[in-house]
Amino acid sequence: YFHASQLYSVEYPFQNIRKIDGGNGLSRFRLMMSDGLHTMSSFMLSTQLNPMAEQNQLASNCVCMLKRSVTNVLKDGRRVVVILDMDVIKSADQMAGKIGDPTPYVEGESQSKPQQNAAPAPTVRPLQPPNGSDGSMNRPSAQSFGKKPMAAPNTPGGSSKVVPIASLNPYQSKWTVRARVTNKSAIRTWSNSRGDGKLFSMELVDESGEIRATGFNNEVDKFYSLIEQGKVYYISKGTLKIANKQFSSLKNDYEMTLNGETTISPCEDSHDVPVVQCDFVSIADLECREKDTIVDVIGVCKNTEDVMRIMTKNSREVSKRNIQLMDMSGRIIQLTMWGSDAETFDGSGQPILAIKGARLSDFGGRSLSTLYSSTVMINPDIPEAYKLRGWYDKEGHAMDGQSMTELRGPGGGGGNTNWKTLAEVKNEHLGHGDKVCHPHIKIEFPDFKYRLMLSANIADFGDNQWVICFQDSAETLLGQNSGYLGQLKDSNEPAFDEVFQHANFNTFVFRNRVKLETYNDESRIKVTVVDAKPVDHREYSKRLIINIRKLAAQ
Repeated sequence: YFHASQLYSVEYPFQNIRKIDGGNGLSRFRLMMSDGLHTMSSFMLSTQLNPMAEQNQLASNCVCMLKRSVTNVLKDGRRVVVILDMDVIKSADQMAGKIGDPTPYVEGESQSKPQQNAAPAPTVRPLQPPNGSDGSMNRPSAQSFGKKPMAAPNTPGGSSKVVPIASLNPYQSKWTVRARVTNKSAIRTWSNSRGDGKLFSMELVDESGEIRATGFNNEVDKFYSLIEQGKVYYISKGTLKIANKQFSSLKNDYEMTLNGETTISPCEDSHDVPVVQCDFVSIADLECREKDTIVDVIGVCKNTEDVMRIMTKNSREVSKRNIQLMDMSGRIIQLTMWGSDAETFDGSGQPILAIKGARLSDFGGRSLSTLYSSTVMINPDIPEAYKLRGWYDKEGHAMDGQSMTELRGPGGGGGNTNWKTLAEVKNEHLGHGDKVCHPHIKIEFPDFKYRLMLSANIADFGDNQWVICFQDSAETLLGQNSGYLGQLKDSNEPAFDEVFQHANFNTFVFRNRVKLETYNDESRIKVTVVDAKPVDHREYSKRLIINIRKLAAQ
């Protein structure tokens, strides 16, 4: 079909389509196609082309041009042609019907036998460069045309050709991919009644798509130290299975598991392998996306807060940092980074930050959070980052922007903040619908750190309320850290009591969580301080002015 020295396209009259339902709600589409002489029913749409079938672009007798495809040999010897890129040249209603009288193609059957009343051969013509250009726009999408299949060198699987990630499926026996590691996790361990174990995962990308690969136990020992994030490798003979979307946000129906037959070797010639594949969503468009959607975003770090240490529900201390991201839509959204990413991030100089696989939340209006599987890139070498940098340096830096998230800075003056007086909290029965868990934890360590749980009574102009303050908020109210207070309690009781006396009658802005608790058939409201900040009188005055204007407009 293709000449070795020139790029050609082949037009196929399309015959039939059949939907194949897979596991986990996934579907594939199998096609029967004809070239006018023969038909073959072993064409398969890659999943990124599913919309062509779902939106009825493909119908019997339409004419298609296959721009990119790969042929896989199944274990039983059958061949499957996976279509990676295809255009519809003529729709079905533009065709008079079936072309010729094609017969099923049988592999190995002589094609030189004369045929009577044979249908015309398939239309074969050079692809013409658009608008008189040199045709370079066509080449990246068809790099493999006219080439021999690349083989992975110096590996036991080197005899198998290199195939695109997008063509991988569980029915292949021998394959090799050449891909870049865009994200490599830390080693995670587990222990349960069935034993102990460990695992790590990595994300792979090539010019056709992306996939997640996971190694367990022996494969962790064998491959973890070999693999470096950002490097390109030949990977052969993993196990393919339906992807668990609970643990992966990658756009692939399958995921890879490394096994005892897997081989991984470095690839030196890696210039043509993409660094990462992102489908960036404008910050303004996040407003209409559903909660818990996994998205790729890129923005300028408009503001960066200090790292904080918080206690999780299972009494584990973790680091978090809030960052305000802004893009060319002029909208700002808060991103929360966790763990080592939060601890090491440097927001000085207002860098460009790209996150692949962030979770969208409705907390505070709209906000984002990194996940264990997220890839965080600072000033990435991609066109979107350069475009955003140029816009921000030229005009974006002078814009205040419109926040989609309630502000968490001093004063808490965000327009979306759910401001309540203490009387309103009681009268509106806030917290009565929440479920409450009562954890029972016993911790005994010889080397311990002091932690605070402070009970305080707070009051505004209309009422008062007993609240519970943990570590960070308690230290803010008392003006001292827990370590120093612990030493005072053991060595100087009067000085310890004086700290609490000095904390009385100071003013803060409190952000609280309200829950209804029942104990011994008695219900009561429990209020926990999530955050306490000194009052920023400028921001607080702005909020009062806004409220006054609203009242005046009524």
